[in-house]
Amino acid sequence: MKTALITGATSGIGLSTTQLFLKRGYRVVMVDLDDVLGQMIKKELDETGYEGKVFFKQGDVSSSKSMEDLYNYTKTFVGQIDVIINNAGIFCPGELHEVSEEMWDRVMSVDVKGIYLTTKYFVPDMIQRRAGVILNTASISGLQGDYNMAAYNAAKGAVVNLARAMALDYGKYGIRVNNVCPGPCMTPMFERNPDELVREFEQASPVGRICTPEEVAQALYFLAGDEAQACTGINLPVTTGFGLHTGQPIQDKG
Repeated sequence: MKTALITGATSGIGLSTTQLFLKRGYRVVMVDLDDVLGQMIKKELDETGYEGKVFFKQGDVSSSKSMEDLYNYTKTFVGQIDVIINNAGIFCPGELHEVSEEMWDRVMSVDVKGIYLTTKYFVPDMIQRRAGVILNTASISGLQGDYNMAAYNAAKGAVVNLARAMALDYGKYGIRVNNVCPGPCMTPMFERNPDELVREFEQASPVGRICTPEEVAQALYFLAGDEAQACTGINLPVTTGFGLHTGQPIQDKG
């Protein structure tokens, strides 16, 4: 039975990924900053038949000490980690000059440094085994620019290229590295937007809706599995078509 470690695991894409991987036979180590919510979700999952297959460890992906503690926890209580899913991330709106230095540092620490730290502590074991999978939740916003989101674009752009570089470095050890790049996603946080704004996002998609956390989880599950053995260094859009349009107005058919 393989084991996946998932950061940002208590809501949205992270929770859907936890649930799917458990359903498909993985053991899962959930990692999240919110200890109360994490313990509650673990208890609920235990009660639905996953006791002994799901673990929770409170952790801050931006903290080296916290990630070292996480590594030691898994070595003691879990064992081998086969798949790392770096899903924890935060969003920062605003034009660049409006973003505080503190917020800039926080976005980079969570969205980018978090990947570095899980790599620092967990990848040496994968190198020794000559096997492993690293998956990151990047974003369509890492593939192109957005208005009023410069710091987030910068962080996710770093994640996009980081996967390519890591795939080059770690391929010789049998380790694959890939990203999913969701577009706007119907997470509980997104659903708190005004209905009118949600409709605008839906109408901007060529298929008339935005993706769901469950669909992103399915993409992660595919990339984690043997069916994706030939996939490494890719950035897989899960977008319902967001990002396809050049931005040009519709031209006269005549």
